[in-house]
This record gives sequence, structure tokens and C-alpha cells, in this order.
Amino acid sequence: MEYILKNGVVFDPKNDIDGEQMDIFIKDNVIVDKVSSKAKKLDVSGKLVMPGGVDLHSHIAGPKLSIGRLYRPEDIRKGIKPASKNDISGFEAGFSLPTCPTIGYRYTKMGYTTVTEAAVPPLEAKHAHEEINSIPNLDIPTLTLFGNNWFMLKYVKEKRFDDLKVFISKWLKLAKGYGIKIVNPCGSEAWGWGKNVDGLDDPEPHWGVTGREVIQALTEVNEKLGLPHSVHVHTNDLGHPGNYATTLETFDCVKHIKKNENVDRNQIMHCTHVQFHAYKGTSWRDVSSGASELIDYINKNDHLTCDVGQITFDETTTMTADAPMEYDLFRLTGLKWANKDIEVETASGLIPSIYSSHAPVSVLQWAVGLEFFMGVKDPWKIVLTTDSPNGGPFIRYPRIISWLMSQEKLQDMLDNEVHNWATNRTDLGTYDREYSWNEIATITRAGPAKILGLTDRGHLGVGAKADVSVYDIDVDKFDCTLKSNSETLENKLLNSKYTIKDGEILVKDGNIVKLVNSNHIWCNVLGLENEEKVLIDRIKPEFNKYYTIKYENYGVSDHYIQPESCIPVNYGGE
Repeated sequence: MEYILKNGVVFDPKNDIDGEQMDIFIKDNVIVDKVSSKAKKLDVSGKLVMPGGVDLHSHIAGPKLSIGRLYRPEDIRKGIKPASKNDISGFEAGFSLPTCPTIGYRYTKMGYTTVTEAAVPPLEAKHAHEEINSIPNLDIPTLTLFGNNWFMLKYVKEKRFDDLKVFISKWLKLAKGYGIKIVNPCGSEAWGWGKNVDGLDDPEPHWGVTGREVIQALTEVNEKLGLPHSVHVHTNDLGHPGNYATTLETFDCVKHIKKNENVDRNQIMHCTHVQFHAYKGTSWRDVSSGASELIDYINKNDHLTCDVGQITFDETTTMTADAPMEYDLFRLTGLKWANKDIEVETASGLIPSIYSSHAPVSVLQWAVGLEFFMGVKDPWKIVLTTDSPNGGPFIRYPRIISWLMSQEKLQDMLDNEVHNWATNRTDLGTYDREYSWNEIATITRAGPAKILGLTDRGHLGVGAKADVSVYDIDVDKFDCTLKSNSETLENKLLNSKYTIKDGEILVKDGNIVKLVNSNHIWCNVLGLENEEKVLIDRIKPEFNKYYTIKYENYGVSDHYIQPESCIPVNYGGE
């Protein structure tokens, strides 16, 4: 199929196209420089045109969501929505924990085409890929949890880094994973003994390994393998007053590690939901923002990137492999709590969370997130996320964009809507920055694609995947800086005029008109097959000792994966 998107106002930061009125040509599933006379013309004159959205950190598939749906039926009821007559998507249900099909519908209507599931235990990877099969219309890379895995800890303790490299290569194949995820390194392992770790250098009780050792070892392995994405790190001490110091140490602890020359990204570490890791103080009584020190470090250093984890003032659900943190929340709030340990790989917890614009701590967290958006100078270093659903559901991205583009709206919230901790305990009130459409395209498309190492998307250059989003916004006439336009802007970004994925129109005028199967995006490291076989032969006796299932019953079968969704990584040796 051939299309011409006629006369749209295009924002494509990777190709330095900043609001240029132009045509976009699509043939089959890619962007091309010309099409035949038979191409179908779509008149999008003056409308906002960007690449398909790329979310590099969300929670959309796996055991945490399934448990959450079971123990929070009130959340499912909150989001019930019957299909409209013009929409083929079907019944929707769920707010912070939507059903699998609903996840696909809502992202697609927002113009997103790629969404990363950010935390999959290897043992539960089959579960996650089963759920991906029920989510339509997205490309979905999954990040595999390694930061508390017993084999990893054993190899780090014994300094067997070659074995660790081979282990990561093989385990990504087994889990059909895209990259390395580290959550509260050593802390979730300590949770198995009823404990946590404090900071980077507090050893967990069983192996005696520290978070610093884990992060450095896995970063070295990531670069030696040449994985397209860097390590993806949820740092220690999440949500604790005073944790900004641990975050600064984490930023700096890998600075000496050399980046693989063959990868497209710039960073060797991506720190996720940084807002939750940016607090000063000794308790919730004297807590204040620690964002300014972290922002200064990010601005001065190029070896790391971050996403925000923005708070959105909703009743939502927190879920994370940082199980001891969830227990801390339970003790703090008394809300119902679920805990799940994944044998010798990781742990997880869930608890409802109510973020209120009148609650001092909620407002502080909200303001800290916006400080990062306002203070990080280079938009290629920062990404729009809510750590969905932890800070709020992903359907709030358009609302956050309305805050970023209107200083008038943001100032009105500071003056009239939120608790005074936003101005008394953070620097948010000192900023007067307003995001442009080019910067929005960077933090929601071009930047996350580059950080993930997905070179075929996040832009509209010739040869790119034909993933395009068009919004019913007349760029030259609609003033995003006006507070009075904020609600309209949010609604238009929630319901795209067109969402095109792989050259197929999936959304037209806010209605889903086509459903396609999602793709499971994963990395296959080539060149270590013999070493992997030797390692597995050696590991099987230990595997059978540590796990309740046999190695032969472990892993994700190949029938889940389409050949085109596998990204080969050629290991060139050291």
C-alpha cells in the first residue's frame, strides 16, 4: 500500500525537521522519498505530524499486572468503556491496570507504536509474552531482570565476568529479552531474608555483594556484548528521603566504563523514573527536592540518560520488583499490599497509591518530576514517562505535555491548585521554560528510540519504519501556551487523527479501524553459542538445586517470535 500524507507540519528532530510543512511518502511498511501515481493521498494540511510514539519504560505485561488486576477489581470497574459504533477496538476496562487489549487500544489512539515492558523476571517471561500476544498494535521490547539473580550474584562475587557475559547472552535468549534491567540491586535479594540494602555499598546478606559491584559488572557486560540499549537502572533507596545522594553515586559509578563503539546510543546507563530517586532530608517531615544536584550532573555528563516517572495526581497502583520499598509503603499507608517473590531471580510488590494535589508529599513528588523536565537542558537526555502505572497511568502523557507547553497553566497550578510544598521545597517556581513541539517530539519519539538503540523508528527519514502519528491540531493556529487550551490539547493528543504503524492505518479520526498482532522485540547475541552450551551443561545441576522447575521447562518457546522481530547482535570478542 502507498500513501502520501499531504502538507502536514512535521516535527522530526533526528532529521532536523522542525515544523516544516511537507509531504510524507509511505510505501508498504517504510518511509520512502517518492511513491507512484496510484498512492492514496491523505490531506493533513497544517496538522501536527510526528513519528509514532516510543515509550521506553512502562509496565504492560507480566505477573505484576495480573496480580494487580486480581486484587484491585475496583480499578477494573473504574475504566469500563463500551466500544463506539465507529471503533472496532471493542470493550475497554481498567484505569491504572487496564486489560491487555485495552492497553493496545489506548496507546494506539495516543499515536504510540512502540512500548517497552520494563521489568520481566526470566522465570515469568513466558507469562509476559503470552500477555503481549493479547495486546494489539504495538512493538514491544521487554527488559529482563538481572539485578538480583543468584547466578549473576555468584559470578560477580567470584569475579567470573566471562561466565557472567555468557550467562546474560543465554538468558536473554531464554527470556526473549531486549536488554538488561537492574532494580534495587541486591535489595530485592536481601528482601528474601526480610531485609533491604541501604545505598550502593551495603552488601546483601547471602552473597555479600553490593549494588555498586552489580551495576558496574552488568554495565561492563552490556558494553562487551554490544547490546543496543544500555543497562536500564532503577537505583537503590527509591522513595526514601535523602536518596538523591545514592542516585548521584549511581550516576558516577560507571563513568569510567568505555562505551561499545558499535552501538548507536550515547549513554552507558539509563536511570529510570528519576523523580522517585531525587529527595533530600532525613524523613518525610523535613523532605525536600534534591533534583537540582542531579540535574546539574546530567547536564554536565554524557554517559547517562534518564526518564522522569512523573506524578499525575491520580489514584493508581504502584508495582515494582523493588519489593522492600513496597513493604515500606504498606507500613506508611496501611493500604492493601501484595508481595510476590520469583524464586532466586527477583521479588515484587504491589500497593494502591493515591496522589493528591492537596497532599504535601504528593505535591513535592509532582514538582520534583517537573523540575527534571524544566532543568535538563538537552531534551535528548530525558524522556517522558510516568513509570506507568506507578506515578500515574500512561493515558496521562497528554496531560503532562499540556503542563510542559504552557507556563501559564503550570503557574496557575502552583498558585491555585497544589499544596505550597511545590514552591517552598522545590525550585519549580523559578523556571519559566515552555516546551516546543520539537522538544515534545524529542522526549516522546526521537530520544527514547535512540536511547533504546532502535534506529529504525523515532524518525521519518527514508528507510525508517512507517510509524507515523497525526493529530488534529492546527500547529500555526493553536496556541499551546494558553491555559485555556490545555484541556483541548490533552483531548486531541489522546485521540490521534491518524496512527499509522508499518504503513497501515490503525486509527482514523480517533477511532481504531484496524487491529494487528503486536511484535515481540528481542536481542539474539551471535558468536557465543559454544560458550553458552558449555555454561548450560555446567549450570544445570545448580539450576535444579535452586529452581522448582527443570532447565528444560524454562524459557520462552520460539513460536512466540516472528523472525523480523529478532534483532541480531554480533559479538565480536574482546
